[in-house]
Amino acid sequence: MNISMKNKVQLIGNLGNDPEIKNLAGGQAMLRLRLATNEKYKAADGEWKEMTQWHPIVAWGKQAEVLATLVRKGSGLVIEGRLVQRSYESKEGEKRYSTEVVLSEFQLLAGRSEKA
Repeated sequence: MNISMKNKVQLIGNLGNDPEIKNLAGGQAMLRLRLATNEKYKAADGEWKEMTQWHPIVAWGKQAEVLATLVRKGSGLVIEGRLVQRSYESKEGEKRYSTEVVLSEFQLLAGRSEKA
């Protein structure tokens, strides 16, 4: 049997900040977002609790430019993408690691983010 393994993630959440767009060398646009997802669960004491997870999202090119005009802090989004791990060196010279979601598709959610 030939099974194709996929790196795919889907998230539904709200933006925790306004989009940060940069034009890199060569003119390619890069957009960074922070998406918050919330999960409710019943704790051992029977109380309902909510846990928020923050996900760094990166979009590239024309998609980054378009998304930057459509969303702001609080906007609801459904995103699909792939997980990418990268390493970098901190200002103190320490090796750091980061996992980001590279966006492939998105859908805007109506709701509280649509306030004028």
